[in-house]
Amino acid sequence: MKEKIDKAIECFKNKDWNGAIDLFTSILEVETDSAEIYNNLGLCYANIGDDEKAEKNYLRCIELNPELAQCYINLVDLYYKQRRLGEGINILSYAIDMLPDDIIFRHYLARFYMEDAKGDLAIDELTYILERQPDNYDAYYDLAKVYFEFGNYDSAIENLENVLEYKQDNELIYYYLAEAYQANDEIDKAISNFLKAIATNNKFPPAYKKVAVLFMARGDYQDAIEYLEDYMNLDITEEEKESTAKLIERINKKDEA
Repeated sequence: MKEKIDKAIECFKNKDWNGAIDLFTSILEVETDSAEIYNNLGLCYANIGDDEKAEKNYLRCIELNPELAQCYINLVDLYYKQRRLGEGINILSYAIDMLPDDIIFRHYLARFYMEDAKGDLAIDELTYILERQPDNYDAYYDLAKVYFEFGNYDSAIENLENVLEYKQDNELIYYYLAEAYQANDEIDKAISNFLKAIATNNKFPPAYKKVAVLFMARGDYQDAIEYLEDYMNLDITEEEKESTAKLIERINKKDEA
């Protein structure tokens, strides 16, 4: 049996999903109560797109061993992909009951709540995580997203600033922080963070356009033109280039007036 298991795992590692399915299935004919084999079989079915059989095997795995953490993760990944948010929330709540010390389930649950428009519940879970893991920058990021959606821009900014304590080389964080400052009517700080996004990745088109628009709004026309011209040299559509060229032309006329 060990030889067959080793061969099945080798097929799995080589992404020979059908070969692995045949071998894992034959193993289960003998070892009918192996939760790990059911989990592996579920992963194989998921990789060939048979979600129904994947789910069936994950559920059997959990039934046999409700403390096998990875199986819950595999199952909720499947539910998330299928947008079965209610079922994902239910299975994550069960996972937390079974494995209360495993913080990852609360983070998954928070993200399901976010997708299910239950921001208050997401905040509860993320706050719980940060009380126990104050260096969890992913939780700060998700918390910022929820607060931004609620229009609580001060809290969104605070949490994005916390992310920057751990991730200072990510243009997206600077970009989202700039958007939060812009929404909070702190334009200078918004411009500063759009520029930091560009400094981090000088081929990140959205930051160029956003900062140009802010420069234009406060009358800094030459700065606006400079960043729009840089924007046009990036990987954007021809249609976007044409509309940007027309915008530059309008700014030039306004600057000359």
